[in-house]
Amino acid sequence: MVNASNPALRFLASSARHGGALLGGGVFLGVLVPPLARMFHPVIAPSIIGLMTLVLLRVDIPAAIGHLRQPVRLAVIVGFHALACPVIAWAVVEALPLDAGIAAGVVIFATGCAATSGAAFARMVGLDPELSLIATLVTTIALPLTAPPMVYALIGVDLAISLPAFMGRLVLVVGLPLVLSMGIRRLVGPQRLAPFGPAVDGGVVWLVLVYGIGVMDGLAARMLADPLWVALAFIAAVVADFGFNALTTLVLAPLGWRVAASAGMLSGNRNMALYLAVLPAAADARLALFFALCQFPLFLSPFLLRPVYRVFGRGA
Repeated sequence: MVNASNPALRFLASSARHGGALLGGGVFLGVLVPPLARMFHPVIAPSIIGLMTLVLLRVDIPAAIGHLRQPVRLAVIVGFHALACPVIAWAVVEALPLDAGIAAGVVIFATGCAATSGAAFARMVGLDPELSLIATLVTTIALPLTAPPMVYALIGVDLAISLPAFMGRLVLVVGLPLVLSMGIRRLVGPQRLAPFGPAVDGGVVWLVLVYGIGVMDGLAARMLADPLWVALAFIAAVVADFGFNALTTLVLAPLGWRVAASAGMLSGNRNMALYLAVLPAAADARLALFFALCQFPLFLSPFLLRPVYRVFGRGA
């Protein structure tokens, strides 16, 4: 076997087996070692491209297409994710005495598309990576059409998402990996590619970790400037992440527990990086800090919730 004879491949395969723990501990490196975060920050975009390429290499294409043949189920998942969750978030923060910046952050968080790492996390914890990939792509493509009107209607913040610029970014982080993965599949072939599967999963773990450390650039200094607000915002980010995860799973349980848990993980883990570049100048400056704090529960969830996900993963 290839994996048994190559130390690098064995290392990567081992990284995949311990991916949850690596991500759960590694996410703190960006805060504890600021020079490391500063070093990795410029390679965030390449790491996302590499991550998506490896994820697409591991996707079962027929299974992914199979989810597209159930459009009503996919529409329910995406609709709850993109439309119902923001309204629920707004209703909750309106009823609580939250700081305005934290309240706005929670609502905007609830409008976000699923995190790019969704399919990789699903494979890591035994859920449905193909459904996760399809739902991630659909919520990402729909983001310019769903998020700005929802955010403006609920909290009056104008998210200046330029459709041409967004589509250009989408081509870069989705279109390019799709072309690369298809090229690799054609050149290498499924049979020769299969033994490298665990190593590919390990590569995904390390690329996610590089991204997670890079987005923490500058976070340590901002945390020290207002530690009380940061503590409250961190609690809100954790509650939002795990709360939407649990709520979506319960609401969508009639679709089957494995499907519902996969959708729940996507609902709790959202892509906040897309918002950092489009926040209007008049927006609360602490929103960017809140979005950075959302990375902690995102990276901790595969580690903390893995036993729960494994139970749901065995469901129908």
